[in-house]
Amino acid sequence: MYPGVNMDMEMQNVGSNGSEAAARQMATTTGNGEGHTHRGPQSAETGSLLQAQCNGGSVEMKSDRRVLALRGPQDSTICRMQKELKDVVCWKIPLWMLLLFLLLIMVAIVFITLALCPVFHQDVDEKFDPSTFNISRLFKGNFSLLDLPFSDDLLVPSSNQSRALSRDLQGKLTVVYSSSPALSRYFSKAEVHAFRNGSVVAEYRLTFLMPEQQEEQLRRFTLSREMVYNVLRQSLHQQEDHGTYIDPLSLTLV
Repeated sequence: MYPGVNMDMEMQNVGSNGSEAAARQMATTTGNGEGHTHRGPQSAETGSLLQAQCNGGSVEMKSDRRVLALRGPQDSTICRMQKELKDVVCWKIPLWMLLLFLLLIMVAIVFITLALCPVFHQDVDEKFDPSTFNISRLFKGNFSLLDLPFSDDLLVPSSNQSRALSRDLQGKLTVVYSSSPALSRYFSKAEVHAFRNGSVVAEYRLTFLMPEQQEEQLRRFTLSREMVYNVLRQSLHQQEDHGTYIDPLSLTLV
């Protein structure tokens, strides 16, 4: 009936509704800002314990004590490895048991190999037949004995002093060549057959045996005069200074 009055009332309602919406929006904005900054006691009590998961580790924050308990990626890796070791890989056998079994097998193989190695390994040079050594190789020479006074009994091969000294020196020469890796298989005997004056000079003879098939090679290398001489001289330089002492500088060999 009164169109002008109705229109004014509708515009007033719209205005009031818009003002209320704006007021609510401002209150919400204010609450999100200042309300977050100024938290009440109830809000502080409610947020006393916060937990957050980050990269497999956990972070626990206690606001009342401000204590941080951290579990790093290392703990997570250990847990993952433990879980993988417990996984069943074959039938009902876990992974850790399978790895242990393989390790034991490897250790057993190593011990068996070490035990059988000397049995299967045979040096070709160690295979020889002494009965085929029928070619003689002779050397002779002399050397002086230090700190041993000369006696006329040494000029008599059948005297007790001459025999005792001969056995002593022959034993020394036999030990030298019998223990030589290169010459021991060819060595036959050593003899001390005479003594003469000049601080007691002993004359000796060495006998070696070799196979006919290798005669030429052995004469040139293994059983050469230089090889036999150097083996004896080196041993004399290492002899202990007691008993019958042979002068290494007086050694001759032909």
